[in-house]
Amino acid sequence: MQISFLGAAGTVTGSKHLVTSGNRRVLVDCGLFQGLKVLRLKNWARFPIDPATIDAVVLTHAHIDHTGYLPLLVRQGFRGKVYCSEVTLSLCQLLLRDSAHLQEEEARYANKRGYSKHKPALPLYTKEDAEAALEHLVPLPVGRDVQILDGITVKLQLAGHILGACTVLLKDEQTSILFSGDLGRMEDPLLFPPAPPEAADYLVVESTYGNRLHEKAAPEAQLAEVINRTVKRGGSVLVPVFAVGRAQEVLYYIHKIKQAGAIPADIPVYLNSPMAVDATLIFLTHHAQHKLDAAQCRELAKVAKVVSTVEESMSLNELREPAIILAASGMASGGRVVHHLKALGPDPRNTVLFAGFQAAGTRGAALLDGAESVKIHGEYVPMRAEIASIDNLSAHADYQEIMQWLSQCPQPPKQTFIVHGEPVAADALRHRIEEERQWNVMVPEYLQTVELDGK
Repeated sequence: MQISFLGAAGTVTGSKHLVTSGNRRVLVDCGLFQGLKVLRLKNWARFPIDPATIDAVVLTHAHIDHTGYLPLLVRQGFRGKVYCSEVTLSLCQLLLRDSAHLQEEEARYANKRGYSKHKPALPLYTKEDAEAALEHLVPLPVGRDVQILDGITVKLQLAGHILGACTVLLKDEQTSILFSGDLGRMEDPLLFPPAPPEAADYLVVESTYGNRLHEKAAPEAQLAEVINRTVKRGGSVLVPVFAVGRAQEVLYYIHKIKQAGAIPADIPVYLNSPMAVDATLIFLTHHAQHKLDAAQCRELAKVAKVVSTVEESMSLNELREPAIILAASGMASGGRVVHHLKALGPDPRNTVLFAGFQAAGTRGAALLDGAESVKIHGEYVPMRAEIASIDNLSAHADYQEIMQWLSQCPQPPKQTFIVHGEPVAADALRHRIEEERQWNVMVPEYLQTVELDGK
């Protein structure tokens, strides 16, 4: 067996791990690179291997940095099946269609405004490409070994993080390798903690927060504080959210603090993301995979006014009274939140509140680093609004929670690979695992291939 790191090596995004066993090839995750331009350009480059030679893809979860390259993989010749949990399949139907829509919309807007260097600007892929990719998806049961190719089995176990997210245990006749995917929090308010890791010869683990601890302060107290001081100065709170996972968690906390009287009961809340609305419906119909009962789910559905049309979305920029606006995407890299940022960002009464990890090169990361303006639709827009963040709303385990998960391993792996983290975070986790667990650990480089010994 071999493993090749075709993404999420030296960076948080673009997860793609190719496992080769004899003449069989399985790609674990198939994500888009996001953030820095040098990374995003990799999405346009030729795939490192011929996609037609890949026999199957297995997805850990639905986020675009783990699934968003699928339409390109299929367009370039991949003809196999894409395996994932049932919920991940449902969410991919939303996310991949939305990703294609955003690609087409961005290209259309760039051509209309003339700010792209490319004439004409083209989408990375189209809605037709997304639909073609979705035809390859096949649901797998959670908690059971399933043969996906001759001599190769996969076992999914819930990983927290977002609904349907799973770890992936991949085995051939001699060797096993466990992929953590993105690990969730041990004390997530909505989702159950990650299932303990399976015994495996090799381990691939994420390191998004490999050098950081989440704050211990209650997120709802911080959220109430930000909302109240913004309302006091007559402003609105704009929350860039990931449509799958973060939107539902923020709505849960808003409901909680409204019920407790910690923020004005009459402040309107708007959910301006068609995909987040659909994702919330999927969340509400899968009670077995989260902690809320049916009554709590019904309450969650009533927290925000759903913004359906483009006209309604545009009208939010003209609000005269304070409001809370949740809009995708979570790193302000695309979607409706960008238009709100352009309109609300220059007003010092408003607050832009980030509620999760911001990858290097995104508008979110720039704003948290103190940028006084950001480039939107070809022009620099001044940012005079308060920029705030609540780090402990993250859906990623911090290093303490990762170490807690690793402590449950039935046996030490022969080798642990650290992926899906910025270089400093990945190396910090490597050092911590070596020191505390005395395991063999490495941080692989982009396109590196490693031979995996059998039993």
